[in-house]
Amino acid sequence: MKQTYFVAAVALLAAGTVSAQSSVTIYGRLNTTLESQKNIGAVGTQRVMQNNASRLGFRGVEDLGGGLKAEFFLEHRFNADTGTSATPFWGGDSYVGLSGGFGSIKLGRLTSAAYYATADYISFHNHDTGTSSDFLYTYLTNGSNTISYTTPSLGGLTAEVSVSAAEGSAITNKVANLALNYNLGALQLGFGYERQAGTKDNQFAIRANYEIGAFLLGGYYQKSDVATQGKRDAYRLSGMYTIGASEFHLNYGSADDWSQIRNSDASQYTFGYNYNLSKRTKLYGFYTVTDNSRAFSYFGATDRNGNALKASSIAAGVRHNF
Repeated sequence: MKQTYFVAAVALLAAGTVSAQSSVTIYGRLNTTLESQKNIGAVGTQRVMQNNASRLGFRGVEDLGGGLKAEFFLEHRFNADTGTSATPFWGGDSYVGLSGGFGSIKLGRLTSAAYYATADYISFHNHDTGTSSDFLYTYLTNGSNTISYTTPSLGGLTAEVSVSAAEGSAITNKVANLALNYNLGALQLGFGYERQAGTKDNQFAIRANYEIGAFLLGGYYQKSDVATQGKRDAYRLSGMYTIGASEFHLNYGSADDWSQIRNSDASQYTFGYNYNLSKRTKLYGFYTVTDNSRAFSYFGATDRNGNALKASSIAAGVRHNF
């Protein structure tokens, strides 16, 4: 018993020391749906419980004085439906950095700033997760071994530049990333650009959001050039209407053929409804369809002739943030 009290006292003392030096926040999201899926992962209809990027995270800031701060961020992704861990363990961002009047510098695993500035910004209904994710956006950055610099806000304009190094046994190309965000109140604009040094794969996109009373409208346009597939244009439009605790969602995306792959164009649309039980908890449902052309499948389901099949899902679920 004496040893137990001693250990508890030391733990409390250590916790008090840490809290005096820094601020640490624990956060997370549990997001699970029941779905009737057609041609997703397998041919035909199946009923599943679907995890939607559930996560547990830790972020902290230490004031070093003179406006300088140290910060860290760790986000673990897991499958809320099975309790198993995603791979890698810190599947979200995991970085350490410094920030101040000069902006911020981060080192570690970082999600593409170009993606955050464009496609992610207009995913209103379910945070671009699960079977209704945006499958048409071309995403190049793997996020690992990244150093980034973000400017302070300059009249509502911020810029982020980053480079992901090529290293490890399975060497990937260095990826350069540029993102711009401009907040003009009701109108918000974004730009993202990525380029891989070895393959010269690249993509850029522009994005706009506009708030009109209870309506929130958004859209992006992207041009991609990938060595193994060629060039392609894509766009997505999304809208949300809020009344009381209810949100009504609609989005539509379309992508041309890859220039090196005939019959590879696709379209995707989602109808969604969210009901806010509180600021942290939502009940929601959606119907989503991804219409592949026969030569290019986003979900891996093909007919006996190898042609890609249209995929769809009807879902109902609960999302809780803490």
